[in-house]
Amino acid sequence: MFLIGPALLEVSAHRILHRLHETHGAPALAAAAEIPVLSAALDQHAAAVRDILRHGVPGASKVPSAVLLAGYARGLLDQVRETNAAERDIDDPSGAPTMRGNAPRNLFGWAEADWAQLRLAGVCLHAMRQPA
Repeated sequence: MFLIGPALLEVSAHRILHRLHETHGAPALAAAAEIPVLSAALDQHAAAVRDILRHGVPGASKVPSAVLLAGYARGLLDQVRETNAAERDIDDPSGAPTMRGNAPRNLFGWAEADWAQLRLAGVCLHAMRQPA
């Protein structure tokens, strides 16, 4: 029997990862082609994401990797939103994190990217390395 719930969850996860790739993954990889130290940092973040999901999530082998990655990314985006709101003493009235998550907009921005930006790009890199 085919269950629609898990299928929808996986479709939603792929959408989240696709949007994240547009805002963080592709721009970070383009910048990494010009900045070798950024390439190394992205590799380290992707490896950390892999290890967290493999060893830090009970029952991870029973959940599609896209769902795990999207959940992890949403958690990071929530943290970015909360941190930004606390720093500005405001909050997004919708309460929903954006996919942009303060992603750098150019090569120089990626050269000075913070931990969260690099980790979100690392999520994308890890997702790209997963078998389809």
